[in-house]
Amino acid sequence: MVFTTEKQTTTAAGPQRTAATPAKRKRKINLVPYGFLSPTILLIVVLMLIPIVMVIWYSMMDNVITKKNPQFVGFSNYAEVLGSEVFHTAILNTVFFTTVSVAAHLVLGLIFAMLLNTRFLKSFTKAIFRVIYVMPWLFTVAIIAILWRLLLSPNGIVNFLVMELGLSSTSIEWLASRDTALLAVTFINIWAGYPFFMVSLLAGLQGIPKDLHEAARVDGANPVQQFMNITLPQLRPIIISMALLDLIWTSQQFALIWMTTGGGPINSTEMLSTFTYKLAFSEYNFSMAAASAVIILAFSMVLAFFYVRYQKARD
Repeated sequence: MVFTTEKQTTTAAGPQRTAATPAKRKRKINLVPYGFLSPTILLIVVLMLIPIVMVIWYSMMDNVITKKNPQFVGFSNYAEVLGSEVFHTAILNTVFFTTVSVAAHLVLGLIFAMLLNTRFLKSFTKAIFRVIYVMPWLFTVAIIAILWRLLLSPNGIVNFLVMELGLSSTSIEWLASRDTALLAVTFINIWAGYPFFMVSLLAGLQGIPKDLHEAARVDGANPVQQFMNITLPQLRPIIISMALLDLIWTSQQFALIWMTTGGGPINSTEMLSTFTYKLAFSEYNFSMAAASAVIILAFSMVLAFFYVRYQKARD
């Protein structure tokens, strides 16, 4: 004997629940992705959002950590940082260091990628060149800094070659002179960073259909015309993405500068990253350091906005 109601069915074996409604089943399915994402979301909140909020709060206090009862001062720390002459010098140095490095990374990476992709070299020769060109990418920042400090020292091999070639009669203090220090660290960063562009552009070159170049040759296009009308347009998405990423990374470079010049001599290689570090751990002014860090964060977010916007447009 069976008795039915709207909510359940009763049989001789006892009450039985009806199947879940389509709305409940759909709601359960919609919550599944959030369950998988919850560990990542938790990590982002704990390791990123909370520290950012704390740094923003610290930047509005007179001096945290070193004072027992810090007072709220609003945006005065930002005004003091933005009015600092050292901060202005750091901005100019960072702009020069970043723009020259990114441009050189792009040019050298494209040249070496085309050399490794040319059909005029044998596979064995390409393999040798590939090992040589990628080698700077294998070293850590500490090794690169120590290596170039030895090479550019007054008794290093660079000064020996300069004097042997008659370009200078005395040793040059490459990393200790205000005239050459910024150029020297920029050169070191270019040497260390171009392989990333080279590998990415080489992959892009190998992905260009050969039919396009063959059709262009049949139409009478010379190598320069093929490069301008086929190679560059095909590589444009990679070039823009890499350039934006390199702008973000290079503008935040700290380890290389700190281990080669430390921002000196006399602020000639001071960057925004080293300026912020010195405020916190040399002057122990953590509130101003937090304000400087928030300014750098805002600048980085602008670059990240353009990168994400470009990626969405590309997709």
